[in-house]
Amino acid sequence: MSHPIIPVTKTTNPRLPHFKMETLQFGKHFTDHMLMADYENGEWKNVVIKPYAPFEVDPASAVLHYGQTIFEGIKAYKNSKDEVVIFRPDQNFIRFNVSANRMQMPAVPEWLFMEGIKQLIALDKDWIPSLPDHSLYIRPFMIATDPFLGVRPSTTYKFMILLGPSGPYFSAPMKIVIEEKYTRAAPGGVGYAKNGGNYGGSLYPVELAKKKGFDQILWTDASEHKYVEEVGVMNVMFVIDGKVITPSLERGTVLKGVTRDSAIILLRDMGYVVEERNLSVDEIVEAHKKGLLQEVFGVGTAAVVSFIINLTYQNYSMDFDLDKLKVAPSLKQHLNDIRVGNIPDKHNWLEKLLS
Repeated sequence: MSHPIIPVTKTTNPRLPHFKMETLQFGKHFTDHMLMADYENGEWKNVVIKPYAPFEVDPASAVLHYGQTIFEGIKAYKNSKDEVVIFRPDQNFIRFNVSANRMQMPAVPEWLFMEGIKQLIALDKDWIPSLPDHSLYIRPFMIATDPFLGVRPSTTYKFMILLGPSGPYFSAPMKIVIEEKYTRAAPGGVGYAKNGGNYGGSLYPVELAKKKGFDQILWTDASEHKYVEEVGVMNVMFVIDGKVITPSLERGTVLKGVTRDSAIILLRDMGYVVEERNLSVDEIVEAHKKGLLQEVFGVGTAAVVSFIINLTYQNYSMDFDLDKLKVAPSLKQHLNDIRVGNIPDKHNWLEKLLS
């Protein structure tokens, strides 16, 4: 089946020759081009790749007033053969449309999402850093554009894809506090959808935690604040007595992370028992008191695997020695080895960009 060739307008003022990859910060730099498409009258149209630049939206656009917006995060890498590979974009495509359905937005067709990413990367592939722990971050997103101040689904939308060369998201191991007051998501809500409001609502409690000397918070359930859910903007995993435990997706309050799913598969490949289930704060504290809580770490697209050196609940502090961590560093190395081609990609996770 042939795929549409997306019209391209190339920049006349490329920034790459003047850009220093060594000074990268996550999320602050973008490549020379972006993809844009409009949804009108029930169909996607005006699909184009053009120079990265600001664009106009009507001040009454629904996205600005009612938060009808979703996004994804994907990464591309250069492997040891200098080939460009994208990590599991098919799973992000599926989740994007799950989010779209929950937010009453139109589905994006596979050709637009997948071919849009591939054609945009092909144009800007020289922006992919070759440095360790660096990548090309891919941000597809959709916004509601109806200029109408009424609470109903928009009838027009804009879909876009941005690319950004990125360094490590969290460069240092984190100190985490368990949240007992504020809530990220509730059953029946939009916790499983990757929509902007989930992230905007998290900023205030995270800032309170930072003022107390922590880097992020470990979210707990909305009704009792008894069961753990996510850590910051990542899924979370605990190693208790050699077994890896991660919160279940059943309540719809935890994001179905692509890195989470990859980690579960790889950890089982590596011989670990992995359980997806409700995990209470009491069980975590009790395990620590018995000397059985060995590691806690976050997994997500941006950070990949993020080490945690301290977890605090009320006045009880749990410290983890970086030199004694085993599972998280092994997982991170395993994921990296697959990306760069040091070990076989037996699960066929890498989408190779054809030159």
